Amino acid sequence: MRLLHTSDWHLGRSFHGVGMLDAQADFIDRLVDTVREQRVDAVLIAGDVYDRALPAVDTVRLLDSALERITGAGAVVVLSSGNHDSAARLGFGSALFERAGVHLRTRYEDIARPVLLPAEGRPVAVYGIPYLEPRLAAGELGVEVPNHFSVTEAAVRRIREDILAREQAGAPVASVVMAHTFASGGISSDSERDLAVGGLGAVPLDLFGEFSYTALGHLHGRQQLSPAVRYSGSPLPYSFSEARQAKGGWLLEFDGDGLASVEAVTWPARRRLAVLRGKLDDLLADPDLAEAQDAYCQVTLTDSQRPARAMELLRTRFPDTLVLAFDPEGGARGPDQTYSQRLAKATDDLDICCGFLEHVRSRSAADEEKDLFIEILGKVREAEAAQ
Repeated sequence: MRLLHTSDWHLGRSFHGVGMLDAQADFIDRLVDTVREQRVDAVLIAGDVYDRALPAVDTVRLLDSALERITGAGAVVVLSSGNHDSAARLGFGSALFERAGVHLRTRYEDIARPVLLPAEGRPVAVYGIPYLEPRLAAGELGVEVPNHFSVTEAAVRRIREDILAREQAGAPVASVVMAHTFASGGISSDSERDLAVGGLGAVPLDLFGEFSYTALGHLHGRQQLSPAVRYSGSPLPYSFSEARQAKGGWLLEFDGDGLASVEAVTWPARRRLAVLRGKLDDLLADPDLAEAQDAYCQVTLTDSQRPARAMELLRTRFPDTLVLAFDPEGGARGPDQTYSQRLAKATDDLDICCGFLEHVRSRSAADEEKDLFIEILGKVREAEAAQ
């Protein structure tokens, strides 16, 4: 029995204003190829299938096509909702879809209802925990204190009770739990939406210690918290903080004794991400940056003054520069360089105008700009004198 652990597809997301639907369609092509080549029996999607609760029509069509192609390649799909999804909308038609091999786990009442996958020896029981918003889930799960730990603990307790009942009935299972949450020890990146304010949403790792495998979603970096508790990460990078991450999922193999092996599956993205830092002239001339010319780029310029037409010049070599920041060499300006303090020390109107220009664009006024200020201020004085 082979399962493919994925999560955080975020279908419909854009990347700094660039639509990603084509790149996401390309990722799905690679996933379907993996299902065929590796003879995958089930694809797990641990939440955040969509990027927003009300996805666009083209985004819904892409998921529709993906589900049809995955099941057509011979795998069933087990899909749970994340904090970006609308659980009610994503769970529409669940009873009907189940007949076609697409198992939706978006409702609290289905937490302890596993998808049973036949395997030699013990079957594999896949339990899907949808994202649990504490204030909404507490009442449904019989929890008095609404926080991430308490509602997750209650959901896990229901699953343990179902597993125990199967063991007592002489039908033990290998257990796989899908959960969209922030587990202690996970490394986050810039593109995840916080599940709680101040980091209070983390749940302890030992909650999942009794299961054969826990397939986590929410964090976008593929990582192992323990041999049997892992994040698959997102299949594509969704922030420049993910530029160096290998994207893909985990391929799980179960035998008669339970989990036999876990190996990484990597799907290279269509477009690389490059994070560049340095002076403008150096970046434009450095031959070692040739590969970045075809990448989406985040550039931080370290020139002592912000170069004129910086983005325009960068795009002559790096046409897909999406983010431009400025961090002058030597660190941030000292407090004596703030505009308010400069304004207090200004000696004349020209100094005020030039100081404002430098404040808003981090570059001193050029000689021609100073000449223009002098001309304008002179005309203003003439007009005032004529009144």
